Amino acid sequence: MGRKFFVGGNWKMNGNKASIKEMCDRLKNAKLDFCVGVCVAVPAPYLMLCRESLPDSIRVAAQNCYKVASGAFTAELSVDMIKDCGCDTVILGHSERRNVFGEKDQLIAEKCAFALQNGLTVIACIGELLEEREGGKTEEVIFRQTKAYADLIKPDQWENVIIAYEPVWAIGTGKTASPKQAQEIHAKLREWLAKNVSEEVSRNTRIIYGGSVTAANCKELAQEPDVDGFLVGGASLKPEFVQIINANQ
Repeated sequence: MGRKFFVGGNWKMNGNKASIKEMCDRLKNAKLDFCVGVCVAVPAPYLMLCRESLPDSIRVAAQNCYKVASGAFTAELSVDMIKDCGCDTVILGHSERRNVFGEKDQLIAEKCAFALQNGLTVIACIGELLEEREGGKTEEVIFRQTKAYADLIKPDQWENVIIAYEPVWAIGTGKTASPKQAQEIHAKLREWLAKNVSEEVSRNTRIIYGGSVTAANCKELAQEPDVDGFLVGGASLKPEFVQIINANQ
């Protein structure tokens, strides 16, 4: 069975009740490729609104969660809170969590392990900074980040992991990795998984691309054999998100 194409929209810290309801209605009424898994990651206050507004065929994800069930962790979001809103997916390790809020590989991996242990699907993000790419350290960085996840993910949990490769230099900048660049890194990640986890995990794990994905470049990116979908930022707030979901049509 092939890897099902997956497109996630990360709405980040954007929107209000009216605009988010409008985006949900747009997705609900659009003709979406039924062969594509679709997910929107929404600000925490609107998790329940989105879950109630969208059909079950569209996943609703949180943008973060913590590594324990509950406690004195002001402003954090727990796995049970996400599930209590009817949601089943979370983004972890996004470059903004790493580079704006200073989250380290180990903490991100611990959060991933806890989320998987408690029944969530995890979109596990990795990616290098511009200076790391220019310094020839891309593989060193992404393999280190992936290893932190892999060290804590149990063999039977990989089916609930989606790896999102997001070169930080391409997020929100208008710069996009070329299809060749994206394919090269995705293929190297798949080789790493085969060598360090298992051939089965390498073969079945979806590796999606994020970084200024738009309606203009999505079709070309989608043609690459190891690009299994997208994690879309700014364009997921716009009508063109439907075109990105339907990139393979």
